[in-house]
Amino acid sequence: MAGEASAEAARKSTQEEQHQAPEEEGAEPQFPVHGDALAAAFFDLDNTVMQGAALFHFGRGLYKRKFFETRDLVRFAWQQAWFRMAGIEDPEHMQDARDSALSIVKGHRVAELQSIGEEIYDEYMAERIWPGTRALAQAHLDAGQKVWLVTAAPVEIATVIARRLGLTGALGTVAESVDGVYTGKLVGEPLHGPAKAEAVRALAAAEGLDLSRCAAYSDSHNDIPMLSLVGHPYAINPDSKLRKHARGLDWRLRDYRTGRKAAKVGIPAAAGVGAVAGGTAAAIALHKRRR
Repeated sequence: MAGEASAEAARKSTQEEQHQAPEEEGAEPQFPVHGDALAAAFFDLDNTVMQGAALFHFGRGLYKRKFFETRDLVRFAWQQAWFRMAGIEDPEHMQDARDSALSIVKGHRVAELQSIGEEIYDEYMAERIWPGTRALAQAHLDAGQKVWLVTAAPVEIATVIARRLGLTGALGTVAESVDGVYTGKLVGEPLHGPAKAEAVRALAAAEGLDLSRCAAYSDSHNDIPMLSLVGHPYAINPDSKLRKHARGLDWRLRDYRTGRKAAKVGIPAAAGVGAVAGGTAAAIALHKRRR
C-alpha cells in the first residue's frame, strides 16, 4: 500500500536524523499544546509550505543538469504556470509530471538524486517557502512536537526539504530502486488524496500518536481526507472547494497569498508575522514581474 510504504520510508529516514527542537511557548490560545507527546503536525507541501509544485522545480534543476531535453522543460514550465495561476492540482498534469520524472531518473542512483536534490533546493525552492506556513511548523517544533511533510512529491525530494526546514521528516511517493538504482517504477501508488490519509494514519499508529490531538495543513480539497483525520485541521492558501468545505466545518483558515487575516482564531502568533512577510514577498515578486 502506498501509505504504508511512505510511512515506513519516513520512519527510517527520521531514525537516521533525529532533531532536537527547543521548547518555548508561542501559541494563542495554547495551541500547539506545549509538551504534548501524543500530538504531531502534518503539512502538505505544494502551495501550502512552498509556492508552486516541488516536482516542477526539481524538473527545472534536472534540465539544468542535462537530464532531459528542451521540449520536456517546456512541458514542465507549462504545468507549473498552470498550477500557479489556478492554485489547484490538475490530476492529468500531476500524473504526466510523475511519469516524466520516473522515466528521467530511471537508471540513476538514489544517492546521486539525493545530492542533486540538495542543490536544487538552494537554487529553486528555498526562496519559495511561505514564511507564514514555516512559522506554523516552527510553533509545533517549539512545543516539542514532531512535524512531517506529506506530499505526492518523491520522498527523496520531500526529505531534503524537511531536513532543510528543520522538520522531523517526510512522507512522499516512493520510487522503486534495486541496489540503489531507480527502476522507473513506483512502490504502490502516488501519495495523493486518500493515500495521504492512509499514510498519516499508518505513521500515527507506528508513532503512538493521538490523531484527535494532531494538526494537519493543506491548500487542496484533495487533502480533505487527511485534514478530516485530525482534531486540528487548517486550510492554508485554500482552493475554492477547500475554502467552502473548511468554512462549513468551522476549520481554521489562513491565506498567505494575500496576507488576509485568518478566518478563525487560534493561529500561532508567530504565523501572523510570517503572513506579513509572505504578503510582502509576494507583492515584491509581482512588482518585479510587471516591470
